[in-house]
Amino acid sequence: MSAEVAQALSGGVGVVALESTLLAHGLPAPGNRYAADDLEEAVRAQGAVPATVAVLDGVPRVGLSADELDRVCSGELRKLSVRDLGPAVGLRRDGATTVAATAALARLAGVEVFATGGLGGVHRGARDSWDVSADLGALARTPVLVVCSGVKSILDVAATLEVLETGSVPVLGYRTDAFPGFYRRDSGHPVPWRVDEPAQAAAAWRAHRELGAPAGAVLAQPVPAADELDADLHDRLLVEGLALLAERGITGKDVTPALLAHFHAGSGGASLRANLALVRANAELAARVAVAGAR
Repeated sequence: MSAEVAQALSGGVGVVALESTLLAHGLPAPGNRYAADDLEEAVRAQGAVPATVAVLDGVPRVGLSADELDRVCSGELRKLSVRDLGPAVGLRRDGATTVAATAALARLAGVEVFATGGLGGVHRGARDSWDVSADLGALARTPVLVVCSGVKSILDVAATLEVLETGSVPVLGYRTDAFPGFYRRDSGHPVPWRVDEPAQAAAAWRAHRELGAPAGAVLAQPVPAADELDADLHDRLLVEGLALLAERGITGKDVTPALLAHFHAGSGGASLRANLALVRANAELAARVAVAGAR
């Protein structure tokens, strides 16, 4: 842990984990470096301490310096899920952590609140490909509260919610009765529980932990209304993107980056603006929940 994160945890100050895959693989340079500072500042502005997570020189790090953020945003780090952490550490490699890996390392450090953009989930066609994000399995066994904008709309949202239910992962909607779909505020599916204040989210999370549940939880907040992607544009890009995957034979962990890149290019930057807006809003909310929980 960085000295700042360690001091915050020992002093009972709210801490928010932030993933590094978003910076290394989800956002283009040089905007990703500006986003790294913006997200950390959003957390600080709400009275919490940011803890961006990555593996550098084979060392899992919770809380990064400016120079370390530069390395994360350089585009040279490989993508690490939970299964990759052991090899990366043992072989002294660098890597950016996914939602699953960030949750695992944050929990080891004692950080229980984590902000990201969109959760991974069940991919379309998973009945044949078995392509299901490790995020879901990690949440089922890692007690961390993940603040996100639902799951990416390019995924099978209904199947993802079913897997979360099977894993006993509570799903709460923040000021919404609809489960968000990342670029879209409503995925067409309801949330089981609704909270309207950070203190309510913190209370639900605290009770979940005190009752001994081994799983994490999801706090889903819709993308800000002003930044929501137009429905017709979204649907067209999704159809085109799925056709592109089939044409190029893209599968596995390369699916989401390829689809997001298609959205960024085809929307004239609108999807990128939505991505930045929602992840900042989630960082702010996570900080408010962490502060409420610390109190």
